[in-house]
Amino acid sequence: MTGENLLTDNPALYEARFPDPGHLAARWADACLTAHGAGPRVLDLGCGTGRDAAWLHRAGRDVTGADLSAPMLAHARTHHPGPVYLRADLRGFDLPGPPFDAVVCLDSALLYCHTNEDLDGLLSSCRRALRPGGLLVAEMRNGAFFLGSTELLDAPSSGGFAWEGTAYTYVTTLTVDRAAQLLRRRRVWTSDDGSAPVEQESAWRLLFPQELRYALAAHGFEVLALHDGPGPRTSPVWEGEAVPAGAGGPGRADGDRLHVVARVVGD
Repeated sequence: MTGENLLTDNPALYEARFPDPGHLAARWADACLTAHGAGPRVLDLGCGTGRDAAWLHRAGRDVTGADLSAPMLAHARTHHPGPVYLRADLRGFDLPGPPFDAVVCLDSALLYCHTNEDLDGLLSSCRRALRPGGLLVAEMRNGAFFLGSTELLDAPSSGGFAWEGTAYTYVTTLTVDRAAQLLRRRRVWTSDDGSAPVEQESAWRLLFPQELRYALAAHGFEVLALHDGPGPRTSPVWEGEAVPAGAGGPGRADGDRLHVVARVVGD
């Protein structure tokens, strides 16, 4: 059968599949915010299960988590309390309350903007949500990586894990839709509890570094840092070292992840 998304429809299963016991993603985001002098009020856009939002809250920040998935938000409110959680579509949103000091967008959430119109909607919404001088911190797949590398595309990948007595296995096939500039993923899940296999499809926009710079500038952002790592999902992984806080000059973009920090300029 075809499912909407086995993991995002089952947040506890998502956390079992993608454990982050060291809170690398949230710590990396906090290090970026600290390096660039961000104030305490933070919007975690595409907050998912709320793990990162809750860690940032415990670190002393005033956090709002926003996501489109009702199951994810319900899980976040129950299991990761502290932040305010709101339902919002990242492709276009207006949230209540005073402006934010920073927007954090982790784990390729920004790349669910599949079209230029989607991306414009997200960046214009972030611009409205941020105070003058506010920051956008994002971590995502790197479109430039797929210009010459096929290591993620050459053959299906497989894996598995166990959760609450059930073994889950999956086979994942990635393809690049060059015309749409999308990385498409087909994943088939099986489990040993007698359930029928679940097939799901998803996609991410493949943004190139200079394309991202251009889009950010068009929406009133100045790029402070743009690089391929280290970050929370790179190899080698970020281990708490200082994050790049340069003047936004050309950085390496050879790896499969891209990290950006941008600041609102003007009024």
